[in-house]
Amino acid sequence: MPGPIVLVGSGEFTAAMEAVDRELLAGTGRARPRVAVVPTASWPDGEETFQRWLAEGEAHFAALGAEVEGVELRTRADALDGACAQAIGEADVVYLSGGKPDHLLDVLAGSPAEEALWAVHERGGVVAGCSAGAMVLAARQPRVGRRLFRFPLGWRDALGLVERTVVLPHYDAFPETLAAAVVLVAPRGTVVLGIDEETAAVGRDGAWQVRGPGRVTVWRGRGRTRHRAGETFRLSIPPPADEAGAADEWT
Repeated sequence: MPGPIVLVGSGEFTAAMEAVDRELLAGTGRARPRVAVVPTASWPDGEETFQRWLAEGEAHFAALGAEVEGVELRTRADALDGACAQAIGEADVVYLSGGKPDHLLDVLAGSPAEEALWAVHERGGVVAGCSAGAMVLAARQPRVGRRLFRFPLGWRDALGLVERTVVLPHYDAFPETLAAAVVLVAPRGTVVLGIDEETAAVGRDGAWQVRGPGRVTVWRGRGRTRHRAGETFRLSIPPPADEAGAADEWT
């Protein structure tokens, strides 16, 4: 049975996510779960930043009783390296931290590292992503520049662990009018998840639960619902456009 997917708006490796991460580790059923920390998205900001996220991830999960391996996955060449794929594939929990989503997707898509990520998910392991890490776990990903979104907005196929979905992290950190503009041009047949900072959506078997102080805003077309900590929701993903008799806009 596929394992949980965790989408985090921000706050990876901090006290804000400690309760969520403890539960994820406990849910593996292992006395000392193995965690693979993957800070690839931070690499465009330099080696110092990459090493900082690596160290913070290792310290955070080690303090929670896990066996932690920081995966030295920076570039596409690393994603093609069997050692990085093995480190991911042997984990009970894989955690993709934040940074630049386009870089993370460029590195992972179609690589042995992505195959290992899917293998963890399909055998029941936890796959978690924060900010950029959450964005790449969705089905589609907006192209993001140095100043957040660039209009006209371009779209890419993401890794697709959460099908027919787009993730907008840091949702409460920018005007909702901007989010609405993204929603209006989102690929037809997708649900847009806006996840507040220091807040997580934990999904399994089609049901999602909100954890943390913020909210998760679910956009289905122009309609939206909001969900707070402890509340459970389902995505109710719309049918593909061609099933609805309209032209497919997944381009």
